[in-house]
Parts: sequence; structure tokens; C-alpha cells
Amino acid sequence: MKPSIPDSKPARILSWMVAVILCLLPLHALLTTWAASNFGHPDVFRIWKEILIILSLPLVAWLIVKNPGLKKWLAKSWIVRLIVLYLLIQLAWGVWALKTNRVNDAALVYGLGINLRFFGFFIVCLVAGATAPMLARNWPKILLWPAALVVAFGLAQHFILPDNFLRHFGYGSNTIPAYQTVDANSHYVRVQSTLRGANPLGAYLILVIPALLLKLRKYLYLWLASLSAALVVLFYSYSRSALVGLALAIASFGWILIKRPTAKWITAGILSMLLISGLYLGFRSNQRIQDIFLHTSSSSTSAASSNEVRNAALKDSFRDVTRQPLGRGPGTAGPASLRNNHPARIAEDYYLQIAQEVGVIGLTIFLAILALTVRQLWLARHDMLPRLLLASLVGISFVNLVSHAWADDTLSLLWWGLAGIACAPAILKANKHKVNEKTQQKPA
Repeated sequence: MKPSIPDSKPARILSWMVAVILCLLPLHALLTTWAASNFGHPDVFRIWKEILIILSLPLVAWLIVKNPGLKKWLAKSWIVRLIVLYLLIQLAWGVWALKTNRVNDAALVYGLGINLRFFGFFIVCLVAGATAPMLARNWPKILLWPAALVVAFGLAQHFILPDNFLRHFGYGSNTIPAYQTVDANSHYVRVQSTLRGANPLGAYLILVIPALLLKLRKYLYLWLASLSAALVVLFYSYSRSALVGLALAIASFGWILIKRPTAKWITAGILSMLLISGLYLGFRSNQRIQDIFLHTSSSSTSAASSNEVRNAALKDSFRDVTRQPLGRGPGTAGPASLRNNHPARIAEDYYLQIAQEVGVIGLTIFLAILALTVRQLWLARHDMLPRLLLASLVGISFVNLVSHAWADDTLSLLWWGLAGIACAPAILKANKHKVNEKTQQKPA
């Protein structure tokens, strides 16, 4: 029997604030770009979610103060301790970078926001999930209903709408490109739906598709239609990293579900053989598949292929880390560095970006937070949400090796927000165990 979740009006308000953020995240790039094109001030519209998170902090603080068990768990949690340490390092390195003219104000603020917002939201969702039952009960709806809109719009984008349809919503050279192609080849226009681009869409679907496998399997026709639609959108995003990430996520999901070790290895062997055979047949005789996933098209008008650009970026960023193992400060690498008054440093690898900014020390702390979160989810793997998050994390972690996926606000806030909800039962179990101990110690 699961421990009951205490409920109060502040907890319900906090839960609804979290639910609004989670539901709007997949649509926010489209909505904020449209709003900025009509009313100006794009940065103001883009930080709506950060504003809501800040507004939720008084409620979070009140709930922690009023729940001694929650307060004690947070104080003892190594995840929380390392998040605080990571925050302090980001701030200290940021001040140092600003004082030494390595970063300007705009890039520093943007870099700190990108690096820290999802950890802050994780804590908010952890408190919300531990003090009200709404999020734990309704996370499938919160995740899948917005995903249905994303997938539907993605299908329309590929099969019905003109390539530049998003220009009606303010997309363009000064905001988000109205459409993307594979190596500037107009024959391969990439679906991006309501996300910031095709690769962020693909990474987002790594979380959504395993959720469809979980939640809709009882409704066969709806399950097949939804799953097929999501896979079609993923394919036409032409995101190679997302396709590999999804394969890793589904394999990990099967590994978690199958309990017998022998069955695990047999299943892994069969799936590996099928995957290798499919890749061999597909790449051997299909020029379209080669153009899309190997980026070898002879009709490309791009000066350099994306493969060459990515390889050069990885080499340069790795060289940066070896030369400056302590980093140069937040905002000096990754998407935030585009706002800096020094040349941008785009590593095409989120982990290298963190090392470029806060050094090997900062990267080690980040990976430790991730590892402890995985451990907490693994301990709760009998529940559906932790299973989904563990499986999707394997795929998302791969995507971060070849892109800045955690820098995308939709994916990072959504995954870490759900992780906070999934980790909340650990607090309830700790409190229930403590209550039982006190009861047993009372004299008869």
C-alpha cells in the first residue's frame, strides 16, 4: 500500500502551477515566438516559466517549514546538497568570469538560467509531489495531452502545410527558423512542430513514445494510431541522435521490465540482430536513407556537412577543456555564448559545454547529481513513472553527447519536473517509517 500524501490548499495551488508549466512547455516556443512578433520584448515572453517558478518559491518555502519530515529529508538528501553546491560553483565561476571580462551580463544571466533552472524546478516539483497527490495521479495526462497536439501539428507540417507556414507565427531569421533542412537540401525539410527545432522535437519524443507504450496499450487502436503518428513525426524530424536515443530508451525499458536475466540477454540478442539487419538493408540500397542519416547527398548546397561541423566543434571543445580544466565561467559556452562579446563556443555536446563553463569539477558534480537521481528512480522502479524516466534518460543522455539537449527548456524542465514528482514518494516512505518507529517505541 502506498503511503498517503498530505494535502492542503497551498500544496494544491503549487501543484496546479507546476501542472500549467508542464502542460505549456511543449507549446511554449510557438506561443512565445508568436507573442513576441506581435508585442515585442521576446525575452520577457520566453521567461514566463521562470517567472512562475519564482512565484512558486514562497509556497515551496511555506510547505517545507510546515512539514518537518519534508524539511529533514531535503536537508539530508545528497541530491539536494549537490544541487546547492553546483549552484554555488556556477555563481562563483560566474562572478569571476564577469570580473575578468570573460563574459558579459547578458550571456552570464542567460547561461546561469539554462544551467540551473531545471534543478530548481526539480526541487519545486519534489515538494509539490510530496505534499499533494494531484501530480502523481495525473502525470500521464499532463505529458500526453500536449504531446498529442505536438504530434498532430507535426503531421500537418509535413503532409499538409507549406514549408514556411511558421513565418505566420513570427518565425524567421531573427527568431527561430521557419523550417530546417538536412544539409541545406530542400528535398529533405525537417519537421519541428511546436518545438525550437527538429532535434529538440526528436529528443522530446524520446520521452513521449515510451509513455505511449506504457499508457495506451490497453486501447489497441488508439495505441497503434498514436504510436504510429509519433514515429512518423520522429522519422521526418530526420534527427539521427533521437532515433538512436529512442532505440536505446526502448531497449532500456525492456531491460527494466523483463525480470529474468536469461530472458533479458536473449531479448537483447534478438533485438540487436534485427536492428543490425535492418540498418544493413536500409543503408545498402536506399539512397534516401543514406542522404538523411549519413548526410552524404550530392545535391546539398551547404558549404560543410553537419558531420564536419559537429566533429570540428567536438575537437575544439575537448581542446578547450584540456587547456582550461577549471572552465571559463557560465555563459562562455553553449547557446548562452551566442550573447557573449567573445566568439561563441558551441561544443555540440552538453557535457563538454558544462566542462567548458565550470570545469571538470562542475561536470563531476553534475554527473553525480544525475547518478543519484538515477539511483532514486531505480529504487522506485516498481512504479510506472520512474520506469519511464529511467528508460528515456538513457536515450536523452546519448542525445546530449551530440547536442545541447539539456539546454532546451522544454525537454529539461519536463524531464526533471517529472523526476521530482517520481522521487517524491521517497519522502513519504521515510516519514511513514519514522512514524512507525515512534509508534513501536511507545510503552504499552
